[in-house]
Amino acid sequence: MFDSYCIGEALLKIISIISQKGGVGKTTLATALAVEATRRGQQCLLLDLDPQASATFWNDNRGDDGPAVTAIPPARLEHVLKASEEAGADLVIIDTPPFAKDIAYDAAKLADFVLIPAKPAVLDIIAMTRTVDLIKAFSKRAAVVLTFCPPSGREVGDAEEAVAQLGIALCPVRIGNRIAYSRAQQTGQVAQEYEAQGKAAEELKHLYDYTCIHIAEAPNDITEQKTKRALGGH
Repeated sequence: MFDSYCIGEALLKIISIISQKGGVGKTTLATALAVEATRRGQQCLLLDLDPQASATFWNDNRGDDGPAVTAIPPARLEHVLKASEEAGADLVIIDTPPFAKDIAYDAAKLADFVLIPAKPAVLDIIAMTRTVDLIKAFSKRAAVVLTFCPPSGREVGDAEEAVAQLGIALCPVRIGNRIAYSRAQQTGQVAQEYEAQGKAAEELKHLYDYTCIHIAEAPNDITEQKTKRALGGH
């Protein structure tokens, strides 16, 4: 679907994964993208802002192999991002909690690209609408990615129509309802590792390529702020 793509020599890029509803696969996507970035040679940090600390527990099960994962209080987010850039990180992925508008607000404000996971179901579409409204307030690059997609039925088509009506990009990669995702998480892995040649692994590799394409030319707010200060601006 996409050519293999990486961020290259760009300055720090930030992907925030945001949804106002739980159980849509935010942590699954965050950990998978972080592992894929690391496997492609990027210095990647995964920031866990969710009080449930799912990404952090995943990392505890994993051990020392893989991307750096750090749980931080939301109030420290901007400081940690600046420190990460100064330390030479290429990519930061932010895993956010549901039902936390203020945290989502900060994560969206500082992101170069926002992924909005949503199940193709009525309640998820309603929650997605609230998230999209938040993202539009910042004019950020963003896309909805449909998760837990069934292999058949009208649900996915209906969800795609709903996304189109909201006027936000729809990621062409559908994340299927596959057992490889949950089994991998339970063992501190991601689907690319648990079943390297499986369909879930293919989906996640394509999703990583898609996000890289959209953040490669995105302006970086933190770098812009530093540049303005250096030039004597505000």
